[in-house]
Amino acid sequence: MLQVFPRVVLCVYPACRAVGTGMMLSSWATSTIEEVMSAMTSSAGGAVLWLQLYIYKDRELTLSLVRRAEEAGYKAIFVTVDTPYLGRRLDDMRNRFKLPSHLSMSNFTSASLAFSEGNYGDDSGLAVYVAKAIDPTLCWDDITWLKKHTHLPVIVKGILNGEDAVQAVNRGVSGILVSNHGARQLDGVPATLDVLEEVVKSVDGRCEVYMDGGVRRGTDVLKALALGAKAVFIGRPVLWGLSCQGEQGVTKVLELVKEELRLAMALSGCRSVSEVSRSLVRRTEFSSRM
Repeated sequence: MLQVFPRVVLCVYPACRAVGTGMMLSSWATSTIEEVMSAMTSSAGGAVLWLQLYIYKDRELTLSLVRRAEEAGYKAIFVTVDTPYLGRRLDDMRNRFKLPSHLSMSNFTSASLAFSEGNYGDDSGLAVYVAKAIDPTLCWDDITWLKKHTHLPVIVKGILNGEDAVQAVNRGVSGILVSNHGARQLDGVPATLDVLEEVVKSVDGRCEVYMDGGVRRGTDVLKALALGAKAVFIGRPVLWGLSCQGEQGVTKVLELVKEELRLAMALSGCRSVSEVSRSLVRRTEFSSRM
């Protein structure tokens, strides 16, 4: 599965379609919800599309994104729960990060919401944007609220422990995405692979569990499947492929991961994903010298 942020998405989607994988579109993408679905319906074949959602202070704005996803034919809403504020991203602060002038968050019409204002001061522009627009009071009641306003499955993205996983299931979510936001939100958070099994055990089959973060090879996918993940999401490797060879580069990256997974399964004695089991993983503990 693929999670995609930035007009590059119209290059990435055909690659996902070609290799038969799904794609999650960020609500902050520089292509609109409708543009991406149009690219799907105007092409042969197809792949599942999901929408990643932030909860805005303006709840009607939030619901407008959900309604657009429903109308366009998206299959689920992945609501991010680990970004009440943006993490302290020093490189972005030093660079005074903002989008290039020819890009904007295309799902929004006003300059402030489209992240296309000219000046954000000396801080990271994205941190300023999040502080102004995203609701920092997000709580479990908001998951209940969201479920009441959509017929689509709601998956929570950003869970890192069993306690929160149980809370999510008790709120009736359809899935949990174990994610540490690419380790960009808070220093010292655990690797997602290290907490995946805890979440899977806590959920106890009541919803599907997915994982992102650090997936670079087919063997990483195999480990996640063995520890109970239903699927994994890949971000940075796809952007590397896109930077090198555009759509063809993305296709190559996804095909490479699939082939590596196929080979790893074969060498582990697994003829199908259903035969991948916990017995394939051995955990070794290391003591820190710090």
